[in-house]
Amino acid sequence: MSFTQQARRYFTGSHSLCAIAVASALTATPMAVAQETTEEDDRGKLERIEVTARRTVESLQETPVAITSVGAVELAEKGISVLTEVQQFSPNTTLQTSRGTNSTLTAFIRGLGQQDPLWGYEPGVGIYIDDVYVARPQGAVLDLLDVQRIEVLRGPQGTLYGKNTIGGAVKYVTKPMSGEAEFNVEATVGSYNQRDVKLSGQYPLMEDTVYLGFGYANLNRDGFGEFLESALPNQDRENYNKDLWAARLTLEIHPSDDLFLRFGWDKTEDDSNAKGGYRLLPSILTDAPVPDSVYDSYTSMPTWNKVELEGYNWLVSYDVTDSLELKYVGSHRESYSPTNIDFDNTPLVIFDVPAEYDDENDTHELQANYLGESFSLVSGLYYYDGESCGNFDAILGVLGASLGAAGLTREVTGCNNSESWAAYTQLNYDINDSWSLSLGARYTDEEKSAFVNNGLIFDNVYPSTGWVDGYVRPPGQLVPQVLGTDTDGDGVLDAPAVQSWSRFTPRVGIEYQASDDTMFFASYSQGFKSGTFNPRATVNEAGVEPEVVDSYELGVKSDITDTFRANVTLFSYDHSDRQYIGVSGDLSDPTALDQVLRNAAETAAKGLEAELTWVATDNLQFDVAYGYIDFEIKENNAIPPLIGLASTPENTLNINANYLMETTFGDIVFNANYYYRDDYLLFETSDLIQQDAYGMVNLSARWESVEGDWYAGLYVKNLTDEEYLVGGYDFVTRGDDGSFGPGLGGDTTLIGYYGDPRTVHLTVGYRF
Repeated sequence: MSFTQQARRYFTGSHSLCAIAVASALTATPMAVAQETTEEDDRGKLERIEVTARRTVESLQETPVAITSVGAVELAEKGISVLTEVQQFSPNTTLQTSRGTNSTLTAFIRGLGQQDPLWGYEPGVGIYIDDVYVARPQGAVLDLLDVQRIEVLRGPQGTLYGKNTIGGAVKYVTKPMSGEAEFNVEATVGSYNQRDVKLSGQYPLMEDTVYLGFGYANLNRDGFGEFLESALPNQDRENYNKDLWAARLTLEIHPSDDLFLRFGWDKTEDDSNAKGGYRLLPSILTDAPVPDSVYDSYTSMPTWNKVELEGYNWLVSYDVTDSLELKYVGSHRESYSPTNIDFDNTPLVIFDVPAEYDDENDTHELQANYLGESFSLVSGLYYYDGESCGNFDAILGVLGASLGAAGLTREVTGCNNSESWAAYTQLNYDINDSWSLSLGARYTDEEKSAFVNNGLIFDNVYPSTGWVDGYVRPPGQLVPQVLGTDTDGDGVLDAPAVQSWSRFTPRVGIEYQASDDTMFFASYSQGFKSGTFNPRATVNEAGVEPEVVDSYELGVKSDITDTFRANVTLFSYDHSDRQYIGVSGDLSDPTALDQVLRNAAETAAKGLEAELTWVATDNLQFDVAYGYIDFEIKENNAIPPLIGLASTPENTLNINANYLMETTFGDIVFNANYYYRDDYLLFETSDLIQQDAYGMVNLSARWESVEGDWYAGLYVKNLTDEEYLVGGYDFVTRGDDGSFGPGLGGDTTLIGYYGDPRTVHLTVGYRF
């Protein structure tokens, strides 16, 4: 049997087996031997999938959670190389690249998430790498290097995963080590001069005791478009290009059968250019025409951009008894990202925003897992200490000139720091052979401190002289601190603003095992997104309260026959105390800059998610993933008012066909999938930018030699070259007759950012 056939049986995937070794990457136990099921009688039947959504190893069909799992083999067969592509296979899920960079993630599940990546704002979908929380969206568009599996958990995960998982969680699981010497080299060439190299492997430093693993990727691609005109000379004019490298090292130590240690390091540097947006309306201040291609742009800013990430993680696991496991998981992560965002995308200084993001956090988690005769218990203590800082200059040069000044800059700097701890537990109890009960609870206590310097400078000011040559900050023009505390009553802020929140989040679930192959489940769960302070504050204001989501689910997981699987979930939720930043004052004033953050809305939604698998023959399989969501606004005090969900279509659909052709020179796996997204808004409070419904076709063929050492794949993505929006800016006014007028900056700034066009790439690899 070839490596492909074995992997399709034993490795994690949306339709393949997760080996016990894979689960060990999450549970931190030494790799065990998977029970093989290589009999020919198992060909053409559904495979068992094991997941760790509840922090223990379980069968997907016995886990009462709405979850999609995409494994290493399926990722390779489809040529999926970046996290955002996983959205196609999970219903009601949006994972997209944000507006100005290649590495910032916009994530929504069931319409719950966070679009603004500014420091201080918390995500609504948690991102995890080997159970380590990735706190900021910068750098969260992960390129898939040495990955074993991606899990998408839908619905609030507040009990086991904590705050900021009101929509769900996405778990990136790296490959565990086998203990053998292994090496894999892979090269890819493709459209737009794509040139990728990936190296990975492992080596036993001490036989059966100490293993060293490594991975390295260098990813390059020319731009999908170009900057047609720039006010600065000698610039790299590529737009939507890619220039990134990433590396990781892992050391595993197995001192005894009961003790396991793992230490990891990873680093990523993304030097891809800042992305220029496409003007959806002509500029009224320049004579530059709207570009012919949605990937072309104009700019008055430097095109360079950078995202630097580095992290350390460590894990210790000790099996006290056959029933009790103790774990300690820790991490330290840092990120730094200077970026250039030309909001207006013209050669004039109409609305330029150079910015810097600087983040650092530490996490510590102690966990105890106990397995009894009729119950299991997961419990733990968690601590998080994070500092999130940044600055940006909103440079409105043309507007400043119209006011008779040398320029106009709104400068904002600040930090929004968080320290929190939590205690959690979840009990899964078998009442009898058919009925089981799950009870979970988490208590979180959090303190945040923040300060904001915010003010106007009547000049064009950049963060440093290196940002744009020739621009120097005028002396003495430092903006005042506007958010903090006045301890001596002299009217001068002299300390950060400080506020604390605490929250108890429960979960109650009941499961009924109707037969060996069918389980029904119902649950109530609660999650919350942290309270925070306004990072754009112009006056001293209190922090907003946490957002809270109360969610209800009713589902069934059934292997109706040994060739047909149906997993269906009905859900509804109430989303209260939603945090919105709105304009303060006259909404018709296009130069309004003052913004207020407050809990301004309550919404609700209900929907359905269905994931179906049919093994038609020994070699042919079909998969369908469908999501539907119906949204309701119950209270609406947002300014401007809330009108819908951001980046969330009412319907999503994916239909996939997979065929395995066996030949004398190796196996060839053919894949074809059609992915459909209904129309959707880009912003919750504006219908100025909308994406019409579209469908996307992807094709692939992957060959593997009989020996399993050589492999190659040919991949065609977005075959019909669909153009679809993933981000934008809308700084424009609209009259009663539907005409557009100037907004902030004095221009008709309506900008769109687009997903990837049609691409073709060829991958060749060798493993030994």
